[in-house]
Amino acid sequence: MPSSTPLPEPWASARQRLRERGLRWTPQRRAVVEALASSDGHVTGAELIERCRAIDPATIPSTVYRTLDVLEELGLVQHGHGADGREEFHVGPEGLHGHLHCATCGGRWEIRAGAARTIVEGLRSSDGFEVDLSHVTVVGRCADCATAAAVT
Repeated sequence: MPSSTPLPEPWASARQRLRERGLRWTPQRRAVVEALASSDGHVTGAELIERCRAIDPATIPSTVYRTLDVLEELGLVQHGHGADGREEFHVGPEGLHGHLHCATCGGRWEIRAGAARTIVEGLRSSDGFEVDLSHVTVVGRCADCATAAAVT
C-alpha cells in the first residue's frame, strides 16, 4: 500500500488538484504521485508502472497513463520521446528542453538552455516554425566518441 509519509511540494497539492479535475484519490493514484515524487529526471511509462506496482501491486497501466495525462496538464510532468521514439516523462520539468543522444555510447544529455534557445529562435526566424522541444532528440556522437573515432 502507498505510504502515509507526507509528499514534498509540488506533489503535496496533487491530491487536491486531481480531485478538482473530478478524479478520485485512489491508492493507485497515490502510488503514481509517490513514485514520481521520488523520481528525478526521466522515466518511461513502463518504468513508472513497475515502480508503482512496488508501492501498490494493484496498480494498472491505464490508471498510470490517465494520471500522467492530468499531471502533465498540471505542469508536474512533461512527456517527450527518446531517440528510439519511446515515450518518456520528465519529472518536474524546469522548462521545455530537448535531448542529445550519442548513437555510439548511448549517452544522453539535455540540450543546454542557450543552445535550445538558438535552435528555437533560428527555426522561428528562418521558417516561422514554432518548435516543441519536448519532442526533439538530436542523435549524433558525443565529444568523447567523436574524438575516439578520429583517432582510430
